[in-house]
Amino acid sequence: MPASDALSFLMAWAVAPFRVGSVTPSSSSLAALMTRDIGPETGAVLELGPGTGPFTRALLSRGVNEEDLTLVESDLDFAALLKRRFPSARVFEMDAVGLRHLTLFEGPPAGAAVSGLPFRLISPRRTLAILEGVFANLRPGAALYQFTLGRRCPFDQALLDRLDLEVTRVGYTFRNLPPATVYRVSRIKTVSTYDWRFA
Repeated sequence: MPASDALSFLMAWAVAPFRVGSVTPSSSSLAALMTRDIGPETGAVLELGPGTGPFTRALLSRGVNEEDLTLVESDLDFAALLKRRFPSARVFEMDAVGLRHLTLFEGPPAGAAVSGLPFRLISPRRTLAILEGVFANLRPGAALYQFTLGRRCPFDQALLDRLDLEVTRVGYTFRNLPPATVYRVSRIKTVSTYDWRFA
């Protein structure tokens, strides 16, 4: 990890700790755990809160084409950095809450989503809107991969039940500061005609 990335992350956290959620970028160990089930066969991948791009780099190393990446980043400086580092990816400078009212893909929806958002610091109402937007842009059978610092799932069961989602624990890594757990979030029922944006 470049030292400049650590500094950029620390500065962003100092300005908006409840939006960034961590003082350091995610480690390569966490990035590998987050992306281990994703590859070139996945097709389009949606990434929320990529920051300086550790998960983005891991996706590329897994064989995902840069042109298949859609990055949603609300921080102005991080978004500009991502555009420079990944010029072939689509970068949207926006709050992920807006995904609920936005169709990101003209062709087939995304085959996976990866999130670096600090959902433990996001209100239930905003979390609901973000998850609705994510699954509106995922094809049936696709999943969202989410990490949290610690061992507890960041999504309340009542919220998961409301959206017919289930969570599976992917794994845990001590090689992150702080240690982190990765979860896979998917639909309980695969309904190809269901539009989550208008639920």
